[in-house]
Amino acid sequence: MKKRYTILLSLFAFTCLEVTAAANEEVNRDREHSVKQLIGEVAKRDTKEMGVVDEVRHMFTGGKVTGQIRSMYMQYNEKNSNNSYATALGGSLKYELAEYKGFSGGVAFMTSHDINYLSGEGDKRNPELSGAEKSYTQVEEAYITYSYENLLLKAGRQIFDTPLADSDDIRMIPNSFEAYTALYEAENFTVMLGHFDRWQGSDAGLENKWVKTGKDGANFAGLTYDGKVLEGNLWVYNFSNASESDIANGADANGNNSYYVDFGGHYHINKDMFVHGVVQYLKQEELSHSGVAAEIYGATGEFVVNGLGLNVGYNESKRKAGKHSFSGYGGGTLFTNMDAMILDEITEDRSAHAWVAGVSYALGDMNFLYAYGDFKGDADTTGAKAHIVEQNIGFEYTYNEELTVAGLYGIDRNREDSSSTDFNNDNFRVLVAYNF
Repeated sequence: MKKRYTILLSLFAFTCLEVTAAANEEVNRDREHSVKQLIGEVAKRDTKEMGVVDEVRHMFTGGKVTGQIRSMYMQYNEKNSNNSYATALGGSLKYELAEYKGFSGGVAFMTSHDINYLSGEGDKRNPELSGAEKSYTQVEEAYITYSYENLLLKAGRQIFDTPLADSDDIRMIPNSFEAYTALYEAENFTVMLGHFDRWQGSDAGLENKWVKTGKDGANFAGLTYDGKVLEGNLWVYNFSNASESDIANGADANGNNSYYVDFGGHYHINKDMFVHGVVQYLKQEELSHSGVAAEIYGATGEFVVNGLGLNVGYNESKRKAGKHSFSGYGGGTLFTNMDAMILDEITEDRSAHAWVAGVSYALGDMNFLYAYGDFKGDADTTGAKAHIVEQNIGFEYTYNEELTVAGLYGIDRNREDSSSTDFNNDNFRVLVAYNF
């Protein structure tokens, strides 16, 4: 997979505000295109390469243990409803075998536990960190791998990030999947194929544990190009519909075929100035009367100079009568995705559009971000319109390669219905993460 930075430019920078990369043309960067994508990058756990050994016993003696300790405080101030808060302590522990004749494997668990005296009681407790039971523990990864030259095959519980299925690691528990995947890399191209049947994590619902993704699971195939100047993605997904019993156990009726493409470029004007722009297109075709059908266009651009980043993104969804869009299993890939608000929330039975603008600044080990998003939906068949405004104010402090402290203050306002309990709240959270 692509390399990623140890130092991230900003916790919630909209589009990829990697200012440190702009200071060095030789750095091979990952460019994140939305607020949600960068939120997930902050708490990513480090991975360590396994050494090749000659004997089977060294698969175990040459194995490596990695992990992360993380703690998060999260508070919601609901404008028209209940206020809630919680503090959780948890983390992950992973053991990976060393490689033997191309074979390897690994197992990892993730846990989160509310700290009672730092959390609310009853309906004052926020369940997003550890679930309604105040505690959540799962074996999130348990896989075997086989690698040969540029090919990597992987089977079992695993974490991966694709446009419409990803870890969305923005709380205590990331998403992971029971899947079979194949990855092939050749120069600037990467091909990925996969199938997954079940998933777990914050987006799947911490009360549901492992949830089926449909009667026949989900299939996907993707082609990625990442060159010195140009970049692009082409992905195809088949999401089968869920049965009634699956829906009763937390699954969603999301049957559709999805086609996603983006294309853009990035250029260093000099060591202190950087520009980047990408366009995207998502088409979704309904299967099994699921109600999912969409056609979405988007574009994003950024300009970075001397540690200051300016960026803007836009998405527009065409109306499909009685239908809505589907961001997939995770945070989704649209350029306007923010911490809480995404275009999916207002696409049903109406045309909708959104734009997000942000500014970030890097000062030593500190990074700051402000982003403003405006989401509007035309009248649906009932005459109801939608208008949501969200602001994200974030910071990140990287003490060293192991320790990160980050915070976010999110403000959501429902301009169309100020009395609604949806998107009328302030959200504040702080994360401390230590990798070992």
